[in-house]
Amino acid sequence: MRRTAAATLLAASLVLLSACSDDTSADPSASASPSASAATASAEDVAALEAVTVTGEPGAEPTLDFEQPFSVSADVARVAEPGDGETVEEGHQVMLNIVAVLGSDGSSQGGTYGATPQAYVAEPGNVPDALLDVLVGAQVGARLLYASPAQDDTVLMAVEIMSTEAIPTRAEGTAVTDIPEGLPTVTLAEDGAPSIETVDAEPPTELVAQPLIQGAGAPVESGQTLTVQYSGWLWDGTPFDSSWERGASTSFPLGNVIQGWQQGLVGQTVGSQVLLVVPPDLGYGDEDTSSIPGGSTLIFVVDILSAS
Repeated sequence: MRRTAAATLLAASLVLLSACSDDTSADPSASASPSASAATASAEDVAALEAVTVTGEPGAEPTLDFEQPFSVSADVARVAEPGDGETVEEGHQVMLNIVAVLGSDGSSQGGTYGATPQAYVAEPGNVPDALLDVLVGAQVGARLLYASPAQDDTVLMAVEIMSTEAIPTRAEGTAVTDIPEGLPTVTLAEDGAPSIETVDAEPPTELVAQPLIQGAGAPVESGQTLTVQYSGWLWDGTPFDSSWERGASTSFPLGNVIQGWQQGLVGQTVGSQVLLVVPPDLGYGDEDTSSIPGGSTLIFVVDILSAS
C-alpha cells in the first residue's frame, strides 16, 4: 500500500487510516491489523486526554485544542461529545470520519473529512481495544478522542461516528450449482470458513470470478468500500492469508486492492460468496511478496458482507 503521511504514522499505533493508502501489500484486502500499545493507560494518560477539547460543527472537520507537547504512554480513548443516533454494537460496520494530529506540535497528519468516511467493523482485531471500548455503546454523531504512542511522538485523533449498521458474518444467499469443471472445490465449515480441494491441472491464464453463493444485495460498484471475509491459497493449495483465522472480517476501499479483486468483485452482489482465481499479472506479478512467490496464481474465496 502507498500510505498517506497520516497512514504511515498511524501504522505503528492504529492503522485506522491505512484504508486511505495504496501501495502494494501481500494482504489482498490492503488492510493492516491495528497494532496498538499493549500497555495500560495511566491516570496521567487519562487526565491528558481529558484536557483535550474538540470544537467545530457536526460533520465538519473539527479543531483539536490541547497543550503542546502532548504525549501519552499507552492507548487511551474517551467520548468527547455524545451522539443521539443509533447505538453502535460490537460487530456492526461503522462509518468513521477521522482527523489526526501530532502531539508534539499539533501538525496535521491527514484524515477523511472532505473525502469518504472509512468503514470498520467494530470488533477486536479491526479497532484497537481502547478505542473499541468507547466506540461500542456510543451513538451515531458522537465524537471520540483517541491517543496512542507512535514512533517518537504521540498521535491524537478525533473520530466521528457517521453511521452504524449490522452486517452478516458470512455470505447469505442461494447456492450456485452450475460450477464449471476444472476449478478448485470449496467446502464450508459450520461457521462458514472455507477450505479447498485443488485440481491437478495448469492454472487458468485469465481471471476467474465464479459465484458460489448468490447474494440478494446490490451489485458491487467500483470505488465502494467493502467488508468481507476471505481466505487465500496458492494454486497448489498452500494457504497464505485468511480473515477467518484472524477472527475478524476486514473492510477496504475496492480501489486499494489487487486488480484481480477489483475486476472480479465489481458486479458481484452483496451477500455473495465468490471464488476468484487470479493470474500473476492481476495479483502480485513476478516478484516475491511476503509469503507469495513471484509468478503465483492465487485462489481466493470471498464473502461479500457489505458495500457502501
